[in-house]
Amino acid sequence: MTNTGKVLYIIVCAAGPAGDVGKLVTMAQDDGWTVQIVATPNALDFIDVPALEKQTGRPVRSQYRKPGDPKPPRADAIIVAPATYNTINKFAQGIADTYALGLLAEAPGLGIPMVILPFVNSALAAREPFQRSVETLRVEGVRVLLGPGHFQPHPASMGGDRIDSYPWHLTLTCLGRAPLTS
Repeated sequence: MTNTGKVLYIIVCAAGPAGDVGKLVTMAQDDGWTVQIVATPNALDFIDVPALEKQTGRPVRSQYRKPGDPKPPRADAIIVAPATYNTINKFAQGIADTYALGLLAEAPGLGIPMVILPFVNSALAAREPFQRSVETLRVEGVRVLLGPGHFQPHPASMGGDRIDSYPWHLTLTCLGRAPLTS
């Protein structure tokens, strides 16, 4: 791996594929990214924190730093994967009640490129609040990889069948492209 100095934040949420986020870390490192994992508080139970810290050489962050603690490097890009119904809706509404959501709330205003790869079931994806949230984020320039050729919602209670085929690779492929508008 050649470190190009680019810093990628991977924000991981509490969803089935979260335990495999190391796959995305490896792909990003192979592309020359320095990776910082940020986990939502609930995601900590889904991931292997020590393994990810060893893989990235950085602490997994889930809380704001304490006064006097060193600042982490600023993100050059952010990927949210797997992104949950809750996180997508809160992000679109500007809610910043966790460290991860605080980072997301600020990123569009800073011009940081962002890609969101959801992991939601079809019942949740069909809800009007979710559809509005996806559209709101897309209007702000966030790439939400939902729909044909991207993530397709699974039937309710069938997410476990989709974990192995979760398309982590799409996030890096789409990171440099223009935002999706619909």
